[in-house]
Order: sequence, then structure tokens, then C-alpha cells
Amino acid sequence: MSKPAATFIPLNIAVLTVSDSRTLAEDTSGQYLADSLTEAGHHLADRKLITDDIYQIRAVVSGWIADPNVHAVITTGGTGFFIRDSMPEAVKVLFDKSIDGFGEMFRLISKDEIGMSTVQSRAVAGMANGTGIFCLPGSSGACRTGWENILKEQFDSRTRPCNFVPHFMAQNPSHD
Repeated sequence: MSKPAATFIPLNIAVLTVSDSRTLAEDTSGQYLADSLTEAGHHLADRKLITDDIYQIRAVVSGWIADPNVHAVITTGGTGFFIRDSMPEAVKVLFDKSIDGFGEMFRLISKDEIGMSTVQSRAVAGMANGTGIFCLPGSSGACRTGWENILKEQFDSRTRPCNFVPHFMAQNPSHD
């Protein structure tokens, strides 16, 4: 007897862009992520653009972590080595568990696109209160790499042998 095909479960995903130089209208990376997640059948729970300030980042991400209707957060920007790049430092303290494989796979995949410059990527991810937080670099290309090669599949409940959806739903059972 064969198992029935898994059903697609749409997630509520928030997008945060961190930039000291862009406005929401100029935010091609955040727009790419918002468009891509809705095209995949998910819901855009919220979208914000803030400056690269460690405490503003923590405040926004913490609000989404505390919201039972937000299953995942994708951030773009603030992962480099410039003085104001503080995304990893802002969010790592919020994690209950880190998802080390996310950053590792992002850098592995990116090597084919940008060569050894990938070592400067500080892409990180973790779980907090049952909410997944995935931090990508600020370029549209990096967002495309992260979405198309990692997140799109891992946010799809039909992906086997495993995906993140059951982990998000365990803490967020109010999702319709």
C-alpha cells in the first residue's frame, strides 16, 4: 500500500530588510523574497525595512518570534563585515537552537556563483519559539541563491525526507 502524497501547507513568512542606504521602494532583495514566497503559495505575514541597528533588528525579529501567526522570518542584509553589519550578532542571541547547516549550505552553493568570496558571508539561521529565522546577505543574487536552492524546498511540506514545516507548526498550531 503506497502512502498518499503530502499536502502543501502554506506558511506565514515575514521579511526584514536591513539597510542604511535603501528605501522600501528601492529594496529589490526584500521584494524578490516577498514575491518568491507568495509565488510558492505562502503568505507574506509582514515586511519591514530598518537601518542596521542591532537593537532595532532584535525588536522587530522578537516581535515576529512572539507572534504565533508567523512561522518563519527571512532577513536580508547586515551579514557582511562592515562596521554596521550586525545581523548575526543581533539574532543569534534570540535562537533557542541554531541551524548550522543553513549557513554551511549557503556558502557551499554560493562558491559556485561567487568563488571564494563566499567565505565573507555570515548567513545564519536558527529556531526561536518555534519560529525559523533565516538571515541572507543583502544582494538580490544572494537572496535568489538562498530561496531557490535552500528555503523554497525546506518550506515545502511535501519535501522528503524532511522539511522545516513540522517544526514551525509544532509551536504555531493556530495556522489555518
